[in-house]
Amino acid sequence: MLTKEEMPECPVATTVQLIGSKWKLLILRNLLKRPWRFNELRKSLDGISQKVLTDSLRSMEEDGIITRTVYAEVPPRVEYALSELGESMRPIIASMETWGMSYKTMVNKESLNKSNGQH
Repeated sequence: MLTKEEMPECPVATTVQLIGSKWKLLILRNLLKRPWRFNELRKSLDGISQKVLTDSLRSMEEDGIITRTVYAEVPPRVEYALSELGESMRPIIASMETWGMSYKTMVNKESLNKSNGQH
């Protein structure tokens, strides 16, 4: 977790520091549905490298946003899930989804109006 000295004064900046990367947000989006294994995440996140996924998961685990569970099986099975802290981000991601849908609707409407010669 971030120490008091590492945290920006601004609460928005703190949130951005914790989950502000494109990949961390998409990992969060997936983990809101269910726990995932590493390769499942990698396959579902088009364009992410193994290193970036590994670094993002480690960082999110260190910050207390996700948990990493290793099952004593052969071969070993590792699952990533949201922690209680990560689960508290559900309304943030839901708001982002709602805003994104509204934005897409607005852009599509404007695009349709332009193609029909309307302003």
